[in-house]
Amino acid sequence: MASRPSTEYGLSSLGRCEAHVAATVEAVQRAVASLRGVPAPAERESAGVREGLAVLSARAGELLGSPRADRATRIMVTLPSEAATDAGLVRAMVAAGMDCARINTAHDDAAAWQRMAANVRRAASDLARPCRILADLAGPKLRTGAIEAGKNGRERIPVERGDRLVITADDTPGVRAARPSPDGPVRLARIPCTLPAALSYLRVGDPIWFDDGRIGSVVEKASASEVLVVITQVRAKGDRLRSQKGINMPETAIEIPALGPDDLSALPVIAHFADLVGLSFAQAPEDVLDLRFRLEALDAAHIGTVLKIETARGFEALPELLLVGLEGGSVGVMIARGDLAVEIGYARLAEVQEKILWLCEAAHVPSIWATEVLDTLAREGRPTRAEITDSGAGVRAECVMLNKGPEIVATIEALDDILQRMASHHDKKTSLLRELRSWRSAEPEANGA
Repeated sequence: MASRPSTEYGLSSLGRCEAHVAATVEAVQRAVASLRGVPAPAERESAGVREGLAVLSARAGELLGSPRADRATRIMVTLPSEAATDAGLVRAMVAAGMDCARINTAHDDAAAWQRMAANVRRAASDLARPCRILADLAGPKLRTGAIEAGKNGRERIPVERGDRLVITADDTPGVRAARPSPDGPVRLARIPCTLPAALSYLRVGDPIWFDDGRIGSVVEKASASEVLVVITQVRAKGDRLRSQKGINMPETAIEIPALGPDDLSALPVIAHFADLVGLSFAQAPEDVLDLRFRLEALDAAHIGTVLKIETARGFEALPELLLVGLEGGSVGVMIARGDLAVEIGYARLAEVQEKILWLCEAAHVPSIWATEVLDTLAREGRPTRAEITDSGAGVRAECVMLNKGPEIVATIEALDDILQRMASHHDKKTSLLRELRSWRSAEPEANGA
């Protein structure tokens, strides 16, 4: 005989108890004991429903600032280079609803970062609207290196399925495949990478993806100096591999610290203006400890930490990363869905981002929903329908991040409106039973339905 769901007995389904798992399980146990007429199990000390949510809310406020009265989910925005010189643009972004400004230290320079931060502080003060500053460290970015320009002056290598490509550890500019003499063998295309140490970890059969997963390949031969790959996935008409495009090695255990030389030189600069720092490619507890140690050495222990989960290894290590992060002060998690999708496969992204949200809520750690949110709107001024739905789903996180674009002010305003509307329908995973007034009259609601 099929068992009946617990909800038929008025019991919790345990489907929305991430912030108070132990308390909810114990409540169900007591209810079951009462139904069976047996003694209830002894109560244990654990965070109840209200306590768990209160801890999460307090930690989100500590890291990201107090929420607005009309929406609990904050808006983070990546500052464009113009933010260093255009104070009016920054002011418009804050006025539109930006709650946290992201400065990407992989771009621009220290002087520009400082000017951006000063413009944010001034705008926030003038408008009496608090706005935190996240300084995002570049991390060990693995990208394609320089490529020699072809006859048309373009720096790119054409690739088709079945082609072979050599990835080199030296910094000699890459070249196209060619036949140096009419009767001679074909010279394989070659391209350097910006993180040569990564090549020594590759093994035959390991997959390598280029350009956000547009071009796929598999390792045929591997050494510390060069790696031969065969192209396995491109568009039907072939593709073009350009310089400074991301390289992902999802099945390769690369033992490289999250803080690279550029990050170490950036830390003393950002320690003077940042409220929180983003740790790119966080993959091991040692990465988190290293960052906290270096911030303490700079008298910047007050700066919060955002763990960017963008690799399969980082996702698998998330419980340990959270435990270590919580020991060192204010911490949050960014779901960096761009690299993460390439690392784990696009088919798993929806599942994995849900798991990260669940685990963060269970640990009472604020999460940031990032990558390509309303991206088409920011770049072209008109969103896709899928983007609208995706941005609305971000209400389950404590913060949603927008990337830069020429229409960024309008995009902030649009996201602000979407999050306000969704705030009355959802609290994290819980759907709110608000009154639906849309069909009670022909007059539309001022705030939507």
